Amino acid sequence: MRALAYFKKGDIHFADDLPEPTINSDEEVLIEVSWAGICGTDLHEYSDGPIFMPQDGGSHPLSGKKLPQPMGHEMSGIVSKIGSKVTKVKVGDHVVVEAGCSCMDVKRWKESPLKGGKTCSACEKGLVNICAHACFTGLGTSGGGFAERLTVSQDHCIPIPKDLPLDVAALVEPLSVTWHAAKVAGFQKGQTACVLGAGPIGLATILTLKGLGASKIVVSELAQIRRDMAASMGVEVFNPAEHKDAIAELRKIPEGATGFDAAFDCSGVKATFNTALHVTTFRGVSVNIAIWGNKPIDYYPMDITLQEKRLTGSIGYTVQDFKEVVEAIHTGEIPIDDCRQMITGKQKLEDGWEKGFVELMNHKETNVKILLTPNNHNELST
Repeated sequence: MRALAYFKKGDIHFADDLPEPTINSDEEVLIEVSWAGICGTDLHEYSDGPIFMPQDGGSHPLSGKKLPQPMGHEMSGIVSKIGSKVTKVKVGDHVVVEAGCSCMDVKRWKESPLKGGKTCSACEKGLVNICAHACFTGLGTSGGGFAERLTVSQDHCIPIPKDLPLDVAALVEPLSVTWHAAKVAGFQKGQTACVLGAGPIGLATILTLKGLGASKIVVSELAQIRRDMAASMGVEVFNPAEHKDAIAELRKIPEGATGFDAAFDCSGVKATFNTALHVTTFRGVSVNIAIWGNKPIDYYPMDITLQEKRLTGSIGYTVQDFKEVVEAIHTGEIPIDDCRQMITGKQKLEDGWEKGFVELMNHKETNVKILLTPNNHNELST
């Protein structure tokens, strides 16, 4: 099988001889991949990894799967085969894949070191996205969307309307990350929000907040090209470098208020963490969506206490988040045209390393989301 795969530390490349995925469980589904997006986490696996991927020569602690593995956890495709007990999808369905894996999935993998073990306390409460063993399809547990085909449990397949373009559908995964974050924040229609950073997750946060009916969204971003992209989505942009006291200026923007109802840190540096915490109004909420490195930072707890603010984080998503995002796109609450603005490149699988990974690593300022396709169902011009 053709795939762009992770072979070992510092080695991601295209190959045409990877093993074909097969249905090994009555509840598994075989999917022909249409499109899969390259995520910043994929880039980190190359530059800093293995992070989620198995260590060289080892196996994944959740699934027992070894390298090499096709990468890609943001994907859309068409169901081509189903197990005998599958009822949630049928052959021919267009689907997206909720890529999260937890200890609730170990029944699928005969090689799992956790097979027969006790379910973690988070999963027992239904909080599978914060499972003690959480990982992702295409990011360590099993092969993902940078391949012609993959198998997943029916529980992770979300059917989509056939009039929803499959390239746009590949954005459901990053949109679900931000949709989940907004739910963690308790964000309500009519509230105001400040988004720190206009990279892929920052732009997805804009679309989520618009879909949820935010009354005002302001995006703080240093790079002109990313501010322009955010502005094209119909939100106000702010350049913190132009202000002596950027936090004070941001707090003035919501009319009749002393800051925003919510702030979302999509950058993951000390400056944006601090800004997110301070631009919220009393009883406002600051949400960290960004994935940080290993360096801790200091903050003053009384900045939260004196105004009864909330500081929280959000990780991943659930199947329900995926369903709600699909519905929001289908009904136009998240416009398809806005989604398309996030897609800055489409490449064939064979070119995924040079024209995908390398391009994103070297030119982050001009790229947001590059999609790869085995070209089974779509032309690059679609």
